[in-house]
Amino acid sequence: MQHILIIGAGRSSTVLINYLKAYASREGVYLTVADTDVNLAQAKAGEGSNKIKAMAIDIFDEAQLTAAVKGADVVISMVPASFHLPVAKACLAHQKHMISASYVSPEVRELNGEAQKKGVLILKECGLDPGLDHMTAMEVINRIRKEGGELLSFKSFTGGLVAPESDNNPWNYKFSWNPRNVVLAGQGTAQYIRHGQYKYIPYHKLFTRTEPIEVDGMGEFEGYANRDSLSYRQVYGIDNIPTLLRGTIRRKGYSRAWNVFVQLGMTDDTYQLEGVSKMTKRDFVNAFLPYNESASVEEKLCTYTGIEREGEEFKKIAWLGMFDEEPLHMQKATPAQVMQKILEEKWQLGPEDKDMIVMQHKFEYQLKGENREIVATLVSKGDDPQQTAMAKTVGLPLGIAAKLLLEGKITRTGVCVPITADIYEPILEELKELGIYMEEKEDTLA
Repeated sequence: MQHILIIGAGRSSTVLINYLKAYASREGVYLTVADTDVNLAQAKAGEGSNKIKAMAIDIFDEAQLTAAVKGADVVISMVPASFHLPVAKACLAHQKHMISASYVSPEVRELNGEAQKKGVLILKECGLDPGLDHMTAMEVINRIRKEGGELLSFKSFTGGLVAPESDNNPWNYKFSWNPRNVVLAGQGTAQYIRHGQYKYIPYHKLFTRTEPIEVDGMGEFEGYANRDSLSYRQVYGIDNIPTLLRGTIRRKGYSRAWNVFVQLGMTDDTYQLEGVSKMTKRDFVNAFLPYNESASVEEKLCTYTGIEREGEEFKKIAWLGMFDEEPLHMQKATPAQVMQKILEEKWQLGPEDKDMIVMQHKFEYQLKGENREIVATLVSKGDDPQQTAMAKTVGLPLGIAAKLLLEGKITRTGVCVPITADIYEPILEELKELGIYMEEKEDTLA
């Protein structure tokens, strides 16, 4: 009897588990949901079938990890990104396939030779971003190549947002993914290439250099550059492309307001604040402003950052309660951790809220002397705060890949990402049946 093991029962696992539960009951496959908290694993696994069980696991306990992996045919690792290595090594040791939505780390990449030798697939970056971005991009890139076209520009933006019907705050944003990652987003230096010129944007300037994005029926968005676009030239086999930019989507106006926190240093995660246990939200903001007894915190913020008291940026910041005399109720924290706590109080999805995923690719290419553009857009909405669009677009590609492996429809080995047709074609085909797909528009450019 074939067996799928899911390690980690996080935010996006509900849709994945439900998909695999249906598959398991239909095909007679065993499914185990494992997590450090057995109660969480049990809640995710549910009741009603002797082919589905829950268990507690400590992945750093070699005996526990070995026992769990040995009984599986395919392991889906949903542990934090930095913890995938021990899972991958256990899978290799016992010749079990592994699938994950996380980026390939250098340490996991080094396992490629051993994985090929043992006939094991370690499929990474098989979620949304990374994941669906790879698959949908390569589908179009390979089509352009097949037609004999020359790719001149590729821009790709993805964002987890709030659906329009649930958008009721001035930031036009709510959390549908890890809040910590949102607070720390963009740190480092963004690098990309435009018209053959390399471009670099340091963190303190990132949110001032955004791209306008239009989505039919959804209105105006903006995109800021991801940290590394250049490495995707090699990943996608487009080494000589003149323009390549990957980024993150937000609603128009988000970045200008978020930039205030970046400029003040309130997203820094490298040091502990002194006296945080006695701070109010207002004190927290004031801690990053110049000393001036005669001016209010609001006045100092506007003067120091150059925003207007009646402007949209100030209104967004005030809506978060940043000027309130409400205690933080934290004993110790970095600035980023304080920001996360404040935002979690204001940006959580409500009980009736729905999230939304927006992904857009723009390809410019030349074919038979004619310049053309393809705009491919994916919009997916969640059903509720549990069955989110984020959970669907991360979880379903993982579940489909596991099913294809068990059915022998994916035979590739080694450490891979889903950029080859043998992997992405069947995944995209089933996702389309499930209502997740790109809509394309193609035009001739002047």
